[in-house]
Amino acid sequence: MQGTEVVKTLIAKKQDLAPQWYLVDASDQVLGRLSSRIASILRGKHRPLYSPHQDLGDHVVVINAEKVQVTGRKESQKTYFHHTLHPGGAKQIGLSRMRATTPERIIEHAVKGMLPRNKLSRKLFRKLHVYAGAEHPHQAQQPESVDLKAIWK
Repeated sequence: MQGTEVVKTLIAKKQDLAPQWYLVDASDQVLGRLSSRIASILRGKHRPLYSPHQDLGDHVVVINAEKVQVTGRKESQKTYFHHTLHPGGAKQIGLSRMRATTPERIIEHAVKGMLPRNKLSRKLFRKLHVYAGAEHPHQAQQPESVDLKAIWK
């Protein structure tokens, strides 16, 4: 056939990609916007060879999780629900109380809700490292500091 070309689709191979480490400061950033951008990096959507069925994402270290902002009246009205699987074991905790006890879980919960519900998302979620303060134990990985506000406008 004349005029037909064979176009080959590039498939990323795991050995070709070296995962990067990114450092994100959550101070004074809005929770929803921050979480969606982190989820995008975890999935690998920032790479040119993105494929939804492959793990092409990078590691993300989030510091200052206790200083993340929320809009509106979420600080007093938002609640997190879980069940202990025992009769009468429904538990609710407010955002302000969770911020006081375990502020890392605020960002973890938001990012986990933005990942797909499958085996791949559980693998991707393990690449998220959230810390309440400015200190983190990942200095050996040399995370690249990234300003998410500057990347996505």
